[in-house]
Amino acid sequence: MTIFLTAALLLFAQNSSAQSDARIDRAQASALASFGQQLFFDANLSQHRNQACATCHDPSRAFTDGRAGPLAGAVSLGDDGESLGDRNTPTTSYVALTPVFQRDATGQFSGGFFVDGRAATLRLQVTGPLLDPIEMALPDKAAIVSRVAENPGHVASMKTLFGEAVFSSTEHAIGAIVDAIAAFQHSEYFAPFDSKYDRYLRGDYTMTADEELGRALFFSDLTNCAKCHLKHPHEVSDRETFTNYRYHNIGITINHAARQINGLGNTYRDRGLASNPAVVDMSHNGKFKVPTLRN
Repeated sequence: MTIFLTAALLLFAQNSSAQSDARIDRAQASALASFGQQLFFDANLSQHRNQACATCHDPSRAFTDGRAGPLAGAVSLGDDGESLGDRNTPTTSYVALTPVFQRDATGQFSGGFFVDGRAATLRLQVTGPLLDPIEMALPDKAAIVSRVAENPGHVASMKTLFGEAVFSSTEHAIGAIVDAIAAFQHSEYFAPFDSKYDRYLRGDYTMTADEELGRALFFSDLTNCAKCHLKHPHEVSDRETFTNYRYHNIGITINHAARQINGLGNTYRDRGLASNPAVVDMSHNGKFKVPTLRN
């Protein structure tokens, strides 16, 4: 009897400890994501202190760049108010569900971040815009850390989440900053799965006749939309991201007006996937990642 009672108490204690650890882990993850959210909306993390991650990834516009700019939003504007890129900012909606950059057995590339997949993982994607001379234009990683260290609230969060020695080296601090922003991008804030389609799958919404016809056409062989815009092509998934994350060249023409203003000139060609350092085969020239149709 005593043996069974002791075993039961030990099992209860182990389960209680596991539940407690899970609550602590969830609390830590929530605190990390909360700090990442502060960084995501902090305009001081750009050279001229006027552009945050959220400026180009506006939550009210499905995390895209809705600013008109001199070219009606065709390309995104840098933090100096003058510099123009050659692409418009892709959405970060549902971004954490993107697979890492990879090549499958058929030779096809998929996954990765940015429209050419040059950042293989989400963590690599986070630092790219901060250091890009046309985007947020901070000169180096030390400058990023310095901007974060200017904010007493950020410093307190960094030390609480990562320890008192978090600022002991630039790489240590950068790793913490990237972890925080990536944690925020992993949160439900970016992936709510709350569209009409999601509610339809849950049985909480009845589609109109036009919506139902559109859904049927989307999934049919007649339109072939699903070939590129389904992650799970052979099933209806309640976590569908509406992209297969692969790369295609669909023959988009040159925006001559953009090339005249951003200084690249009409002879410049955006090579897309072929400009990714991990890709050496020029047959991938002009391919870009299939965008998500989510939200």
